[in-house]
Amino acid sequence: MANFNFNKVILGGRLTADPELKTTPNGIVVTSFSIAVNRRPSKSSDGQANQQSDFFNCTAWRSTAEFITRYFRKGSSICITGTLQNRSWNDPQGNKRYATDIVVDEVNFVDSKGDNTQYQSSSDNFGAPSYSTEATPDFEVISGDQDLPF
Repeated sequence: MANFNFNKVILGGRLTADPELKTTPNGIVVTSFSIAVNRRPSKSSDGQANQQSDFFNCTAWRSTAEFITRYFRKGSSICITGTLQNRSWNDPQGNKRYATDIVVDEVNFVDSKGDNTQYQSSSDNFGAPSYSTEATPDFEVISGDQDLPF
């Protein structure tokens, strides 16, 4: 039997708070944040729809952390790809505690540029798109495209 190990998470939801950039004693930047993801609505016994959400703790490092803290705020829609990571520690009373976090590898915008105007930076160091509220020009119409082979 082949050794098969796979750890990949894809989440889409909304940030529950503004992400805050911190720096470790070794000078590495990091941000921790939580994403709220709605479940499918379930019906209660009286027929009412119940909306429930799950909250996932996420951690991003280095340029990914800088990107998130620069372009996302509380309530922003976000899509992340990452891996699950378990950790454990002993609390001050000596009890063993456990937590599962998502270590973010990739992050993507979900909101369209018209939904949020916070992305109006003209240049950046992270390769993020620059959005503006100006109208985009129309595409040029080319006549005679019936000769194209596709």
